Amino acid sequence: MGDTYSQIVNSGLGKQVAGTLGLPRPSRLRRYTPGGTLIDGPVLVGGHGDAPLAARVRTLLGERGVAVAEAPAADAPSEETLSAVVADLSQVQSPEDLESLRALVGPALKRLGPSSRVVIIGAAPEQATGAAQRAARRALKGITRSIGKEMRAGGTANLVLVADGAIDNADAAVEFLLSGRSAYVSGQVVRVGAGHPSPAADPARPLAGKVAVVTGAARGIGAAIAEVLSRDGATVVCVDIPAAGDALAGVANKVGGTALQADVTAADAGSRILEHCRSRHGGLDIVVHNAGITRDKLLANTDADRWATVVDVNLGSILRMNETLLSDEGIREGGHMVLVSSIAGIAGNRGQANYAASKAGVIGLVDALAADEGVCARGITVNAVAPGFIETEMTGKIPLATREMGRRVNSLAQGGLPVDVAETIAWLSQDANAGVTGNVIRVCGQSLLGA
Repeated sequence: MGDTYSQIVNSGLGKQVAGTLGLPRPSRLRRYTPGGTLIDGPVLVGGHGDAPLAARVRTLLGERGVAVAEAPAADAPSEETLSAVVADLSQVQSPEDLESLRALVGPALKRLGPSSRVVIIGAAPEQATGAAQRAARRALKGITRSIGKEMRAGGTANLVLVADGAIDNADAAVEFLLSGRSAYVSGQVVRVGAGHPSPAADPARPLAGKVAVVTGAARGIGAAIAEVLSRDGATVVCVDIPAAGDALAGVANKVGGTALQADVTAADAGSRILEHCRSRHGGLDIVVHNAGITRDKLLANTDADRWATVVDVNLGSILRMNETLLSDEGIREGGHMVLVSSIAGIAGNRGQANYAASKAGVIGLVDALAADEGVCARGITVNAVAPGFIETEMTGKIPLATREMGRRVNSLAQGGLPVDVAETIAWLSQDANAGVTGNVIRVCGQSLLGA
C-alpha cells in the first residue's frame, strides 16, 4: 500500500516544509537483495575486556568482504562514515564497565550513514554470578532500546544475548541484524543458546533442500513468507482455505511449490498437511503458523461466537495441528517452527481483546514448546515473530488518521512491508540458527507501543 505522507515529505518542497515544521521524514530502508553485499560500508568493532565475540565478528566480516574500521584515538576524531557499530559487552562485570559501551558507540553514532546498524552483544543476565554483573548485563536492554530511538535515516539498534558456552552460535544472529533482512527490526533482543548450528553450503540459498509449510499463504504476509522461503531455496507447501483456492494456486505456482486447500481448524488439518508433505515432497522441515483472522469489537460488545472463532483459528488450531506436526513422524530432527504473533499480543489493542488473547497465547505456546524436552531432544527450534504496523490490504482499509498513527509511532516513522516479516521468519528457519529458540522477535520498527 502507498505511503503518501512519506512521498510528500521527501519531495523537494515537502522536505522544506517538513524541516520547518519539525515533521518526521521517513527514510528509504535498506532491504536485502539477492547477491548484494552484507552491508554497504565499514563496520566499527570493539568491546569491553577480552571481547571474544568481537574477534568472531571481525572474522565474519572479513569472510563477507566487509571492511573493519578502527576506533580513533580520543583526541583524533575520525570523519569516516560508518555503516555499523558492533560492541561486545559480554565481559562486563559491573555497571562501571558500561563506560566501554558509551566510549565506543557514543562518538560513532555521529558517523553513521543511512540505514546503519548498531549491534550490541551481551551475556545472558540470568547466568550472571552476582548482583552487579546481572545488573550490568540487564542494563544493555535499556541502552539498546534507547539507541534505537536515537538512530536516524533508517538506522536500527538491536541486542544479542549469548548464553554460556554458546559463543559459536551467535554468528547468524549478528549477520542477520547487520543485513538488509532486518530492515524493520529494531530495539529487539535475540537470545542465543545451546545448539548445533549448521552454516548453509550456499549463503544465497540457506534453505536449499528443505520442505516448508506456510498456512494462510494465499495473500498478504503469508504470500510474502512463501516467496521468501522459496527464494532462499525451500520447497513450499502453501496452505489456505478452499475459498481462497484461486489465489492460493497463484502463490504456489509463483514460488514453484504446491497448494493444499485446508481449513486449519479442521480436526484432520495437521494429518492432511503432513501427509501432503510426505507423499509429495518426502518429509517436512519447516512449519510457519501464519493463518489468522480478526473479528474486532469492544469486549463489551463481543459475543461468544466472535470470541471463540478468533481464539480457535489463531491459537486452538495450532495446538491441534502440532499434535501431528511435532510427532515423531512430523517435523524432521533439526527442523524449525515459527509462529506469527502480533504486537497486539504484547501491548493489547482497543477492540481486539479476542485477537490479543490469541496472539499472547501464541507467545505462551512458544515458551512452552521451546522448553519441551521432546522438542529440544530432536533439535527443533520454536520461535515467534510479532509484526507491528505492516502495509497490507487489511491495514489499507483502516481509517486514514488511525492508519497514519500506526505508521508513525515507531522509531523508523513508517509502516513495514510483508517482506520484512517474511525475512525474519526465513532467518529463524535456517539451520545456522540452531541455538535460537524461544524468541519473540517484534517486526515493528521499534513501535512505541508495548515492551
